[in-house]
Amino acid sequence: MEKSLQVLFKAIADSYSTRRRPAWDARGILRFLRYTCVGGGTFLFDLGVLYLFTDGFGWSPVFAAGLAFFIAVSINYYISRHLVFKGTTREFKQGYLGFLLIAGTGLVIVTGGMYIMVDILKWQYMISRILVSLATGMWNYLLNLYVNFKVAGKPLL
Repeated sequence: MEKSLQVLFKAIADSYSTRRRPAWDARGILRFLRYTCVGGGTFLFDLGVLYLFTDGFGWSPVFAAGLAFFIAVSINYYISRHLVFKGTTREFKQGYLGFLLIAGTGLVIVTGGMYIMVDILKWQYMISRILVSLATGMWNYLLNLYVNFKVAGKPLL
């Protein structure tokens, strides 16, 4: 029984390794750098909208961060689909829905982190948002890479 399990796991590993390249080879690093640039740009947009909503309109930083995040994520999807996650076989709408679902989990991280840092710890809202973005950005990237677009290890087109 133990021998047959070893053979099965080896066959699965061999079939996986022949179909895909490692996700963190040079192409994977280039994809991550592209994501970082796109994400950095849309994050700056996010911060601008957050500032407008909070200081311009007087909205709660927690609510404003959530809405700004949603707007920025929608822009991020369009750009990332064309520059970062090329080669996906997902339809545009299906990919957007998956992107929004993943972003929804990121939104929980953003609003929860903002609540803790701003409302409980009394940290400045922009610094808090920057810190929260580090966790959210990595979370969103990995889920989109492996689950939504399934392009980990695939070549950049």
